[in-house]
Amino acid sequence: MAKPNFSFQKRQKELERKKKNEEKQQRKLERRTAGEDDPTEAVGEAEESGE
Repeated sequence: MAKPNFSFQKRQKELERKKKNEEKQQRKLERRTAGEDDPTEAVGEAEESGE
């Protein structure tokens, strides 16, 4: 019976985790840029922080 290649499995898991984090960062960046373009959202934030 062949031995499992744990280093390969670990590397694949790391690559998958890195890809998922990059996608998450991209979504956050898109959300931030979309939020800056929306003037109604900026007004709502200013009112909440000025309590």
